[in-house]
Amino acid sequence: MTALDIGIIGAGRLGQAMAQVAVRAGRTVAVANSRGPDSLASVASALDVRATTAAEAAAAAIVVIAVPWDRVPEAVAGLEWNGQVVIDATNDWAADDLDGGTSSEIVAGLVAGTRVVKAANTLGADVLSLDPHEAGGQRVIFISGDDADAKAKVVALFRDAGFATIDLGDLATGGAMQQIHHPLAGVNLIQL
Repeated sequence: MTALDIGIIGAGRLGQAMAQVAVRAGRTVAVANSRGPDSLASVASALDVRATTAAEAAAAAIVVIAVPWDRVPEAVAGLEWNGQVVIDATNDWAADDLDGGTSSEIVAGLVAGTRVVKAANTLGADVLSLDPHEAGGQRVIFISGDDADAKAKVVALFRDAGFATIDLGDLATGGAMQQIHHPLAGVNLIQL
């Protein structure tokens, strides 16, 4: 079994789009869902990734959380966290339960011991999965996080997949700009 670069928790549209991004970037990728690896055979085959358990996905160097917001606590409960980079690609559609913080700050509390980077949540899964080279430029991914090394690893992943990246700062500031009902939600930019 080869070392796992990217583990994706969630195999729905967003998880599959992130798998396509990671494969395009040349990473070794595995996807997990709540029903187990056997339920992912056709998805894994179609995406050229490995089906795995959430525990194995969480052991990857970079872990992507790509489940609906209300399932995040359940999806990450009981997993071991030892300094991994976690990409929070989730969206809290109601955003009325954040008590003045950001959804990524809540995710960071749920995955204590990791380095959370908010990314890949402002584009729809159908757009995220496309080749990011368009109109002579590159599609933009916004990132934010509190750890410079973690952000550099996430930037490298997206750049290797062909995206341009824009660093919005820390989780509180940049995460807020990326949330639903905020300035960058749904914005699809091309950097020329």
